[in-house]
Amino acid sequence: MDIYRLPARADNYIFVLHNPVDHTAAVVDPADAPPVLDKLAELGATLVAIFNTHHHNDHVGGNRELIKRFPKAEVYASEEDKGRIPQQTYALKEGDRVTFADRIATVLFVPGHTRGHIAYYFSPTSAPASAPASVITPLDDTPGELFCGDTLFAGGCGRLFEGSPEQMQSSLAKLKALPDNTRIWCAHEYTLSNLKFAMHVEDQNEALRSRFAEVTTARAQNQPTVPALLATEKATNPFLRWESPQLQAIASSQDPVTVFAHIRTMKDSF
Repeated sequence: MDIYRLPARADNYIFVLHNPVDHTAAVVDPADAPPVLDKLAELGATLVAIFNTHHHNDHVGGNRELIKRFPKAEVYASEEDKGRIPQQTYALKEGDRVTFADRIATVLFVPGHTRGHIAYYFSPTSAPASAPASVITPLDDTPGELFCGDTLFAGGCGRLFEGSPEQMQSSLAKLKALPDNTRIWCAHEYTLSNLKFAMHVEDQNEALRSRFAEVTTARAQNQPTVPALLATEKATNPFLRWESPQLQAIASSQDPVTVFAHIRTMKDSF
């Protein structure tokens, strides 16, 4: 399974999954159809699946046009989002599995940003697939691939539009428990602004300081920062670091939900 990262709108990413064996493709959170259709034409691929993480328009805006062009494609989304996902054909819940190419994805229910948010975790294969140099290829130790929409960002997490701090912290803890080499394919290029806030609340974190310098350089050169490794997130993302003494001191608590909620409130007004 090859993964293509397509920029869209101001800061969105759309992810096209491609099976070069049978020339089929799937797309994760198509904000708009045109960039997806262009990539499919370039690949000579037929769209067979849309994987939506949640109902916001910048994640489902391309669904109708894509299904108009590929009417046999299935649309997968949360059972909690029935009626909110254009053209939805499958309703998914925690623990369900979906397949594409040679990979199996487990569905993770991760509410908080929205009430029905899900993520797709594609387990590692036994060996990385061959791919041309232009394709983002797996690391030597073959990571899992996490498509998490707006739940977890590189250096941050989504706002709580429909869920509670308890839900979001539980969802993030679920993602944090995945293998360290998991690649995080989040749906927005927010990393630099996220890390500016992270530096504000945890300036004593040496790993964070190093990452902030690297990301600052990368964005100055218009380089993408997605995907990110989960190990890096655990070391530098304040929304996964409720055990950090510095963050606990800011929140005046050692309770994970309380720490998370306090830091999230600070970020909302940063």
